[in-house]
Amino acid sequence: MTTPDSSEIPPLQGLRVVEFGQYIAVPAAAQILGDLGADVIKVEAIAGDAARYVGWADDAYGPMFSAYNRGKRSVVLDLRSERGRQQALELACSADVVLQNARPGTMERQGLGAARLMEMAPRMVYGQVSGFGQQGPASLRPGFDIAAQAESGMMSLNGDADRDPTRVGFTVVDVMASQVLSNGVLAALVRRGVTGRGGLVDISLIDVAVSAMANAWAEYHLSGRMPLRRGNIQPNTAPAADVVRTADGMIVVSAYTQDHFGKLCAAIGAPELSSDPRFVENAGRVANRPALMDVLSQAMSHMTSDQVCDLLASAGVVAGVIRTMADVKAGQAGVSSDLFVEVTAPERVKIRVPSLPMNLPGVERRAGRLPALGEHTQEVLSALSL
Repeated sequence: MTTPDSSEIPPLQGLRVVEFGQYIAVPAAAQILGDLGADVIKVEAIAGDAARYVGWADDAYGPMFSAYNRGKRSVVLDLRSERGRQQALELACSADVVLQNARPGTMERQGLGAARLMEMAPRMVYGQVSGFGQQGPASLRPGFDIAAQAESGMMSLNGDADRDPTRVGFTVVDVMASQVLSNGVLAALVRRGVTGRGGLVDISLIDVAVSAMANAWAEYHLSGRMPLRRGNIQPNTAPAADVVRTADGMIVVSAYTQDHFGKLCAAIGAPELSSDPRFVENAGRVANRPALMDVLSQAMSHMTSDQVCDLLASAGVVAGVIRTMADVKAGQAGVSSDLFVEVTAPERVKIRVPSLPMNLPGVERRAGRLPALGEHTQEVLSALSL
């Protein structure tokens, strides 16, 4: 009998994650750990995770739930009852990792807070997400992604200068929080392998959002000037993230260094632009940005977006086609051919969602089934003799 290479074993195989999560941040973090091989048990209230029904009325598997809950086991417990809380306690203490994003103080009132659980199970890694921290007046506020986008300064930088601040077009802070949480849990598990003890991983949406803008903070403090929203343009360089029209759509192009601007001009058959007095230096290109964009659009107007990007890529110039989600295909433009996986649910057509965006020995991107509400309650509790 041959022993399998350890690199072929999912890195979290044999570990149990118990998730007390709703919406995105914690369920998405648990999904990452599940994709890495952990057994994820999702504890839901009698009404279920609110994500099952957000913006959706056709069944109990709405878009938000479908995105972050494949392959989990669902257990329904009534944490308002003494029996439900005792069952939750014993289930949590059987876990390697417990994750929760309840309002600060809620888990403590139910006897499921970090201090109590880690005292009962010292090897446990306990991960928690709040909107505005666990302490202080702000901690009492409801903590949704949009509030963190606003309070962190993120919205002040997003959108056109002559319009209202704009949120990022998806729940970016929730998603980033899930990644930060999963990273923290993995680090704590590595340390547990050395010390034998778990630990608390505590993050907030507001800290995640502020931290994500480290470059803007550095610019602010070094220049002494408040960064302002400017749409797609970069205020101090050109062309950089500028939108250029093509024969069939639009691309973004970034060629603001002298070397890259020269390569851009040569690639589109207009080498004279690099010596045009208006554009020869970056400062001139910034001051004359509208004229520069007109010239570039005219030069690219006879080519499709894909043709332009291929041409610029061959010249070593950064560019990207502005695509809709309908245009994004597995195996196209560098997207991994197996990135999208099938997600199934009872009495519903299959859908496809992106899976774990990393390649790692022993980890396969696999189709997953969404759990019916409470589908695994008896199975899980019976195994614990509850």
